[in-house]
Amino acid sequence: MHGYQLMQAIADRTDGRWRPSPGAIYPTINQLEDEGLITVTSSAGRKLAALTEAGREHVAESSGSWPDPFAAAGSTDGFVDLRGELEQLHAAARQVARAGSAAQQAAAERILGDARRALYRLLADEPDPRRD
Repeated sequence: MHGYQLMQAIADRTDGRWRPSPGAIYPTINQLEDEGLITVTSSAGRKLAALTEAGREHVAESSGSWPDPFAAAGSTDGFVDLRGELEQLHAAARQVARAGSAAQQAAAERILGDARRALYRLLADEPDPRRD
């Protein structure tokens, strides 16, 4: 596979919960090549990565002790997918930035800051001062 295919395969196997960036994939490919675990060849203008014999041996010897990085990705137990809400919030903020007045943009900045702080308070199990 080439790097983009690897990024897509990981995103597919995690139902989109993990979409590695080129900044994560390509340095990893370089490191694995430096360690002799993969070879990188050019084909039709793309660099293809493939396991070497040493890489296959390493996987065969070690993979039994590795946790499955995709096991939790398929599970929805206790998982609330916030991506849709986050995308809608982003779209609304973008619209205010493009079409809102200066006062509306300033109010949106305060609202987003308040939301960020409220989420961190949630993680810290702190009460929201705006409620009760």
